[in-house]
Amino acid sequence: MLVVDDQVLISAGLAALISAAPGLEVVGQAANGHEAVALAASTRPDVILMDIRMPGLDGVRATERILAAASGTPPRILILTTFDLDEYVYAALRAGASGFLLKETPPQRLLAAIQTVAEGELLFAPTVTRRLIEAYTRGERDRAGVAPDLSPLTARELEVLRLVARGMTNAEIANNLVLSEATVKTHINRTMTKLNLCSRAQAVVAAYEAGLVTPACRPRSR
Repeated sequence: MLVVDDQVLISAGLAALISAAPGLEVVGQAANGHEAVALAASTRPDVILMDIRMPGLDGVRATERILAAASGTPPRILILTTFDLDEYVYAALRAGASGFLLKETPPQRLLAAIQTVAEGELLFAPTVTRRLIEAYTRGERDRAGVAPDLSPLTARELEVLRLVARGMTNAEIANNLVLSEATVKTHINRTMTKLNLCSRAQAVVAAYEAGLVTPACRPRSR
């Protein structure tokens, strides 16, 4: 794992916590986005804990550069932030980050989250991440941005992507569509390859921005 945070005490504390956990190893610590890009290239970590707001090169642009330069399987990038509804976090998810955590997250939950993204799952999909994506895709549509092209996908791949965007796990999708989990995973992998996506969270963003899933409407206040 690679730990990236511009506050030395936070970085050191995270590194110590992760190093003490069974099966996890910290391969480096970076104090800014430029160092993160360089260390990611030299150490090729499986997972990166990335602070979102840093001077110079922030976590969003560092995420973009790391994933663009990755050869083979790209690292899973887990964003660390102070605020859950944060446009920087949305931008990082759109760029390919696998999920995000608040900096106040308890240690055991942090370690569980690392395991979750390492396995390719979407972190906090049913609640906070989906709420964040819905909030900011509304803004993206208002600005009339270019929607992702989903035409390369088969009807079944579109169906699976729709359920992924609604926050379902592979097991729930398999049960809903009467498929095996292995088949669901194959459809998701093919979808990500066709759309040149790096993470499940990025696939959710694409589904919302393409209009495959409609953000939930908020009730009007009286």
